Amino acid sequence: MQVLRAVVTSGSITAAATNLGYTPSAVSQQVAALERQAGLPLLERVGRGVRPTEAGRLLSEHAAVISRHVAEAETALADLRSGRTGLLSIRYFATAGASLIAPALAQLRQQHPGIRVDLRMTDPEDPLPDVVQGRADLALVVRPRGRTHEGVRFVHLLDDPYRAVLPLGHRLAAEEVLDLADLADEPWVRSDRPGPCLDAVVEGCAAAGFSPDFVAESEDYATAQGFVAAGLGVGLIPAMGLTNRHPGVVVRAVRHPEPGRAIHAAVREAPSAQPALGGLLAALREVSGR
Repeated sequence: MQVLRAVVTSGSITAAATNLGYTPSAVSQQVAALERQAGLPLLERVGRGVRPTEAGRLLSEHAAVISRHVAEAETALADLRSGRTGLLSIRYFATAGASLIAPALAQLRQQHPGIRVDLRMTDPEDPLPDVVQGRADLALVVRPRGRTHEGVRFVHLLDDPYRAVLPLGHRLAAEEVLDLADLADEPWVRSDRPGPCLDAVVEGCAAAGFSPDFVAESEDYATAQGFVAAGLGVGLIPAMGLTNRHPGVVVRAVRHPEPGRAIHAAVREAPSAQPALGGLLAALREVSGR
């Protein structure tokens, strides 16, 4: 059809052949083949040139539309390859939103202002199937270092240490740093749901020689701080979860051991065609100090 359009716009088979870099015979053959497919004549001779029949004009107009759409598609693909456009689907958990995702996206938009972002908050473990199956380009997860998952590449960003949270006036509040074993006989407030974050707390306590006695449970760090402030018990909360500190608690570092949660960016092992994904990973590494 593009050959027919070239003949119609140039007014002759010879001129169209010159413009296209074909021989006149090759152009005539392609027009003849198109006429057989259409079942109608597409050109009629006028002097030394040709002009389109009604069917020829119709197909030539459609060829122009197709050519324009192809050019638009090529431009869109070029924009996608260069990172000027595209969509990034991101999964994150609450405490990583303000401290990691927000500043990383601010940097990304400076380099790739045309990128659209689909942001969804999830539990730290939930997003891995989304990454594997291509529903998410990147997810922030809490995962022990060295643990693998088929089809996923983990990029370590930072270790978020846990801090002891005590009510005001607690017998250990004057200490700057606590041995984790100092809290062995205390009632505990659980601040994480079962999963990698709670595992870090329980495993740290086991390394210190005890199992925490949880008397209250919360899946929200602000609520857990409220329970501690009310005197229900003590707890461990990751540093990133203490940006909004309750006035009724004191926060202290712990040691022997110091539990922590390893935060990773999870991406598919298959290479991505989106430069913006590499830009987001670089920004996450920068804001996390890697």
